[in-house]
Amino acid sequence: MLKNIVLILAIFVVILLALSFGETAFHEVFAWISALTGVLVRNFGELFDAVALYLRLHTGKVLLALLLTIPISFWVLRSRRDVLAAPSAQRKIAIVLALFLGWLGAHRFYLGQVGWGLGYLLIWYWFTPLAVILGLVDAIRYLFMDEEAFAASRQP
Repeated sequence: MLKNIVLILAIFVVILLALSFGETAFHEVFAWISALTGVLVRNFGELFDAVALYLRLHTGKVLLALLLTIPISFWVLRSRRDVLAAPSAQRKIAIVLALFLGWLGAHRFYLGQVGWGLGYLLIWYWFTPLAVILGLVDAIRYLFMDEEAFAASRQP
C-alpha cells in the first residue's frame, strides 16, 4: 500500500513539473532546488510558506495535475501490476525516486524501509544538503547494483 502511495505521489510530481515546464520552469525549479539545499529553507515553516505561495500562484496547475494524477495512477497501477512487482522494476522506480525525491527518503519508504525514510526526513530537517547528497548516493548505488545485490539489500 505504501509503495502505491509513493508511486502516486511521484506521478503527481512529474505531472506538476510537466505542466510548469513551459512557464518559467527552469527559474522555479532552480529556485526550489536552492531552497531545498538549505539556502532558503531552514525549517518546515518556511517550506510550508513556499508551498502555500506556489499553491496561490499556480492553483490551476496543481488542480489540473491532481485531476490527471488520479486516472493515470489507477491506469498504471492496474495495467502494470505484475511488472511493478518485479524486482527490476522496483529497482528502477527506486532509482527515479532517489534522484528526484531522495532528499525526502521517498525511495526508502517505497522499498518498505520506513525507519530509513524517517531518518532521511530528520536529516533533511536539520541539514538539507546532506539529505540531498545521500539521496543522490543511493540513486547511484542502486544504478550500479545488480538485481541480486538489490534484493539482498532490501532484506532486514
